[in-house]
Amino acid sequence: MEPYKIFIVEDDPWYGEILEYHLSLNEDYLITRFTTGKECLANLHKKPDLISIDFSLPDFTGDKLYQRIKETDDSIPVIVISGQEEIAVAVNLLKMGVTDYLIKDENTKDMLWNAVINIRKMGNLKKEVEHLKEELGQKFAFDKSIKGNSPALLKSFALMEKATKTNINVSITGETGTGKEVVSKAIHYNSERKKKPFVAVNMAAIPKELVESELFGHEKGAFTGAVARKAGKFEEANGGSIFLDEIAELDLNLQSKILRVLQEREVVRVGGNEKVKLDIRLIVATHKNLAEEVKKGNFREDLYYRIIGLPIELPPLRDRGNDVLVLAKFFTDEFARDNKLGSTSISSEAKQRLLSYHFPGNIRELKAIMELASVMCTDGEVTAEDITFNSTKSDEIFTMELKTLRQYTCDIIKHFLHKYDDDVLLVAEKLDIGKSTIYKMIQQKEIVLA
Repeated sequence: MEPYKIFIVEDDPWYGEILEYHLSLNEDYLITRFTTGKECLANLHKKPDLISIDFSLPDFTGDKLYQRIKETDDSIPVIVISGQEEIAVAVNLLKMGVTDYLIKDENTKDMLWNAVINIRKMGNLKKEVEHLKEELGQKFAFDKSIKGNSPALLKSFALMEKATKTNINVSITGETGTGKEVVSKAIHYNSERKKKPFVAVNMAAIPKELVESELFGHEKGAFTGAVARKAGKFEEANGGSIFLDEIAELDLNLQSKILRVLQEREVVRVGGNEKVKLDIRLIVATHKNLAEEVKKGNFREDLYYRIIGLPIELPPLRDRGNDVLVLAKFFTDEFARDNKLGSTSISSEAKQRLLSYHFPGNIRELKAIMELASVMCTDGEVTAEDITFNSTKSDEIFTMELKTLRQYTCDIIKHFLHKYDDDVLLVAEKLDIGKSTIYKMIQQKEIVLA
């Protein structure tokens, strides 16, 4: 383990030795002592993990030395030890960012010991958080978070890559289930803002009367139930990215307020006057055509031009060719791993069945289909019989694949047999065909009853 490097800056040799000796009782600490601020500054290239400074040095006061240290390396925690008990001095230093302020007395060495332990713990926690954020960034690498290599998807990848290079607003469009939030996270975690917050808000999921409070925050007493100050989503995202999903669902009144926030780069909490400055990257998404919504009068034109930024349109799954199979395999592997099922393969017939389907629910629907198939399959192989389409669309039985009339007839009958619990007589009546036609298809194994 690397030693924890501590600088002690103390002009009183006797007192400095006491502090050095006491901290040296921990063998993990590497202590270096200086008697002037200049010596400390000249050795900052050694990258200390913590610095303890006396407030009254011959060449620097504590606040001036602290400022110089921060100008060189803003990440180093600093403890100030002082013979002054003036509260104003302590408050001023703590406001400047000093990690701790200790008064010189008989307990100082023990207080310093505890302060170093706490600071080291906090430092380790910060490193762990940074490590987790790095891992999160790797998780959201484009090729890991978004599966597929179809030309339609690669076009989207190229735009996403451009989005990560600047702070331009991004607007993502695409059908429901195409992965708009995944794309927004990938853009954030591959940008310079990746170590700052990513805050996602589904505008369609928040009750209309709560949207303003959720986005902008509120002060205590702003309305009934506001028992304490609350930061809004914009404030939570400060320094990072805010993702507003289903932006087209905002009513016109709130659209004007969001426009003002984006123009002024500041937000005022509901019931308050304080202006909170914002530094955010805005990413929005919708399954609607915003330009059409503007023409209909449902969306403000000025807000449209403010948020449109770099437009990225995500292709529907039916236009992504063999990406369907790449995703299907990914979802079965993921489900098998999470549920300790062992490896799962997909038969060639099952693959053809997947490729012939139009997936109105897109990636979200495919995931549900493959998870169910993983449960229903035997011997670790997903077969065509394990693939169940439960689309809510009325035209689900029609696919993009060219079929014979006989195949379409078979698909229609299978669909309604499934819908009506294999009641042949009822299906024959509903479709106005002879029941013998259905029985013959069953006999010839063109239709397999559940």
